[in-house]
Amino acid sequence: MGRLQGRVAIVTGAASGIGAASARLFADEGAQVLAVDRPGAAFGLDRPGIATLPCDLLDDDAPDRVVGETLARFGRLDILFNNAGVSAAVPAAETSDAEWDHVNGVNLRAVFRLTRRAIPAPIACGRGRIVSTASTAATHTDYGLAAYSASKAGVVGLTRTLALELGRHGVTANAILPGAILTGMTAASFAREEVAAIWAKKAALKRLGAPLDIARAALFLASDDAAFVTGQAIAVDGGLTLRL
Repeated sequence: MGRLQGRVAIVTGAASGIGAASARLFADEGAQVLAVDRPGAAFGLDRPGIATLPCDLLDDDAPDRVVGETLARFGRLDILFNNAGVSAAVPAAETSDAEWDHVNGVNLRAVFRLTRRAIPAPIACGRGRIVSTASTAATHTDYGLAAYSASKAGVVGLTRTLALELGRHGVTANAILPGAILTGMTAASFAREEVAAIWAKKAALKRLGAPLDIARAALFLASDDAAFVTGQAIAVDGGLTLRL
C-alpha cells in the first residue's frame, strides 16, 4: 500500500518541474491528485489518479474554484501542496510596484488565499497536511532578490503560524526550502555550463538538485512519516547553505 493511499491532494504549479514530479509521486503513492497550473500550461501528467485544472491563482475566484473542484471530484481534501511560484531578479531600487506585487501576489498572497479556503477540509480529515514551497532565499539572499526573498520569507512565517493554529486539529504545516534545482524556471540560467558548474560546486553534494529531490521531501511531509513534524522550514539544497 502506498504512503498516501486513500488521500486527496492539491498540487499547484503542477504542469512542470517540482509540481509535476510531486503530482506523479503522490499518485504513485496512492493519492488522488488535482494538479493545478495556469491556463495554457501543457500538463504532461499521464498517471491514473491525476486530474488537471487550468487556473490562474491570482484570480479572485481561484481558491473557490480549486477547492470546490477537488471536493466535487474526490469528496475530501487531505493534502495541500502550495508549490506554484515565480522568480525575479531586479535590484530593489529598480523594482516597480507592479513587479513587487506580481512576485508577492503569486508566491505569498495566492498561497495564503488558497490555504485559507482549504483549511476546513484538512481539519475535517483529522490528519491534514499543508506543505508550501519556499526557498533557501527565505533565509539567504543575493543581488536582485528583494521581492523574491521577501515573498519566500513570508511563506515561512505563514507556515509557522498555520502550524501553531492548526496543530490542535491534527493538521501539520511545513515549508520546503529548495536550493539550486534544475527546473523550467531555472533552465535558462543553468543552460550555461559555467553557471551550472558554479552552483553545483557550491553544494556539499556537488550537483544541482532535480525536481524529484523536492518531490520526495514533499511526500515525506505529506505522509504519516512526518506526523510529528510541523512548523518547520526544511532546506532541501544538497548542502548549498552550509557555508557563509
